[in-house]
Amino acid sequence: MAPPKVFKHDRRTGVPLFRLQLILISSTTLFLALFGVAIFSNLFHVCAAEKQGPTIQELAVPEKGAYTGAYVDFGEGEDDVTLEAIERFEKMVGKHQAIIGLGNFWGEQQFPIKNVHIITRYGAVPLLYWSPWDKPYTEGDLPTRFNLYNILGGMWDTYIDKWADEARDFGKPLLVAWGIEMNGTWFPWSGYYYGGGQADFLNEPSDYLGPKIFKEAYRYVVDRVRAKGTRNIQWVFHLNNYSHPTADWNRFASYYPGSNYVDWLGLSIYGKLDKFMSWGSFFDVCNKAYQEICRVDPSKPLMAAEWGVGEYPAFGNKAEWLRKAFKDYKERFPRVKAAVYWHERWQNSDESYSNLRVNSSPEALGAFREGMEDTYWIGKPRFQIKGSSKP
Repeated sequence: MAPPKVFKHDRRTGVPLFRLQLILISSTTLFLALFGVAIFSNLFHVCAAEKQGPTIQELAVPEKGAYTGAYVDFGEGEDDVTLEAIERFEKMVGKHQAIIGLGNFWGEQQFPIKNVHIITRYGAVPLLYWSPWDKPYTEGDLPTRFNLYNILGGMWDTYIDKWADEARDFGKPLLVAWGIEMNGTWFPWSGYYYGGGQADFLNEPSDYLGPKIFKEAYRYVVDRVRAKGTRNIQWVFHLNNYSHPTADWNRFASYYPGSNYVDWLGLSIYGKLDKFMSWGSFFDVCNKAYQEICRVDPSKPLMAAEWGVGEYPAFGNKAEWLRKAFKDYKERFPRVKAAVYWHERWQNSDESYSNLRVNSSPEALGAFREGMEDTYWIGKPRFQIKGSSKP
């Protein structure tokens, strides 16, 4: 709305009576006009405020300490969420969890409204691994109908829009990691499958084709969700702690979509997961990745969006691994402001088991509970008005 005009008048003396009457009439008219403008302006601002909707909250970054969270073995689709499972985990480890991770794969074609309600009822913030993955959700699959070219071509716009509408209407704070661990080769959205390190000569300076396609798809999805007015999401840029293959084109920075598209940096940080992997301390598997991702964007908070280690007593001591992990988070990796433990046990193709559960042994559970006793780990989420710097 244009601002009200300001009328300037010359001051005169000795004004005749008929001109005085005209001036009084004009002044009265001007007063009423300005009064009407003021009322209209107030109504306009009230309507605008109502149109903007209620104040949006988001998870605040703690100045001291870090949030503790968990994914609690929610089944094959990582989405069989129950309040009982979450509460059992809390009782087992001795601390409430601020963040609960869960799968939200595109093969389901829906926003997980029931699951996010369960998690917020518990008192945590949902972390959705929103992956363009099709059934049967097998690692190592090649790109299928949810390939990045189809996404960029608009094939899945209707699904993205509906998902965004439901996320917006849910209204409470969400963390969303789209296209996780894209710097590996085990997921069909990985840059490896979209040209990898081939040079894209259409742009100057030239870019690597695989990471470029991923970045374009990431921005496309985020832009489309935001266009629906969905402001209650904090976006997590979630990498694996090591790149495979280990080539210059596959470095963390190659995939970064830009600070306007990321609220949290995220890493998967795992120790030994199967019989083929070597044993390494938490510091061994975290330090290099931590240094690299901190250089990608020095201003963003960092979370261990997944972390854990299997029980392999012939190779290493899981309890000691966990103790040192909690110590290292606190003393060596201060930018980590949240850590989501991957509490799961699964059977591998060779019929062996990978057991990351915190209670894989009494000693492992004891070490995890010791870590949770430290007040450094924050068990209840803290919120702030979206866009502010303090809760």
